[in-house]
Amino acid sequence: MTIDKKFYKTLFFVAVPITLQNLMQSMVNMLDSIMVGQLGSLEIAAVGLGNQIFFILNMILFGIASGGSIFIAQYWGKKDVANIRKTLGLMISFSLIISALFTVAALFFPKLLISFYSNDPKVIEVGGQYLRLVAISYPITAISFVVSQAFRSTEHVKLPMVATMISLVVNGIFNYLFIFGIGPFPAMGVSGAALATIISRFLEFFILYSVAKKNNYEALDSFKSMMSYNMYFIQRYIKIAFPVILNETLWGFGVTLQNAIFAKISTDAIAAFNITGTISQLTWVFFIGIGNAAAIIIGKQIGAEDTQKALKYANKFALLMPILAIFIGALLFPLSKVLPVFFDVAPHIMAEATAMLMVLMVVYPLRSFNMCYIVGICRAGGDTVFAAVCDVAAMWCIALPMGFLAGFILHLQPWLVFMFVVSEDIFKAALGVYRIKSKKWLHNVTR
Repeated sequence: MTIDKKFYKTLFFVAVPITLQNLMQSMVNMLDSIMVGQLGSLEIAAVGLGNQIFFILNMILFGIASGGSIFIAQYWGKKDVANIRKTLGLMISFSLIISALFTVAALFFPKLLISFYSNDPKVIEVGGQYLRLVAISYPITAISFVVSQAFRSTEHVKLPMVATMISLVVNGIFNYLFIFGIGPFPAMGVSGAALATIISRFLEFFILYSVAKKNNYEALDSFKSMMSYNMYFIQRYIKIAFPVILNETLWGFGVTLQNAIFAKISTDAIAAFNITGTISQLTWVFFIGIGNAAAIIIGKQIGAEDTQKALKYANKFALLMPILAIFIGALLFPLSKVLPVFFDVAPHIMAEATAMLMVLMVVYPLRSFNMCYIVGICRAGGDTVFAAVCDVAAMWCIALPMGFLAGFILHLQPWLVFMFVVSEDIFKAALGVYRIKSKKWLHNVTR
């Protein structure tokens, strides 16, 4: 069997910077959790639930950016720069509207939003403080998100990585100063973590814009040029992108309901669940990187009218992801052993988090394949309706009912509730294998 050196070389140069950027982004959130984790389980739960509001926003933004990147990657294959710029302008417009709505809600009703997830008055109070402050960063974060996606879809993958890396360092420094009150700074606790996040997010946007403008990145142009899209352009974007936006929004709400299930079980249960999510992000970034690289690489081939190569690459990615997941998922075991170093919580919470990580390690091959075919393959081919139906149906018809059953009817331990929740991946994987073999996922959306 011959090795496709060009494929793996392209994958390496596209996926590695994306993976590193996502690792840095995960570590920005992880820094908040770890440093706040030194204050106790109450603060871990409060910040974790506060970030659930951003998580929903992030999912909607991902839908907007992912839907737009379908067009940008295919336009990039055609070298149609004018429509790349219009697509980015439309993505920025939608993301600003959505982020503004979330900012207003978080500024004026923070405790109400937190109370959706927890009945603990202390968690609601502390989480509300964090949410009201960190919401200031939502609009600038939204712009950075879609701009980074546009740069990556046009194969400018290094700048978003560098900008995020600098943001991580700055966030870590200010976290240390503001949370614990070092030198002349007062100890602000969770509010300090929020303030550090705001500073780092504004710096990230400044770096992205100024460097891209200086180097004449194709996706950026004058405000007038980027906003020159017409109603036909909007309608075509919505036709393909709306299922993605709806997919990510409903999936994001589903994940927040999972958090609500664990929070309603107990504050200790949600603390264990948040610790699991924080640690798993360190390994999951590899799959995010490869999945996004798949969308860019396959989409470019579709735009260039090379259907056979697009199909060939899709099959390669579908096989590669589960194989990598076996090895990368195994890293969760040693990571589970160092949890006490990062989180100052009771031993029984640590035991639950460790058990959840072991469950996650087992389902990683299925989960990575599912992410690849939904985000990388189907969306690259404009097959957004099928991808959305699979993702949303698995979440709302399997994961959430199973979580409710395990948590509130069977009253199982939190790690067993988690096992019931992740059972959705079996259903999704079966549908994914069928769709890839059918070849019905491939469409050129720029024709």
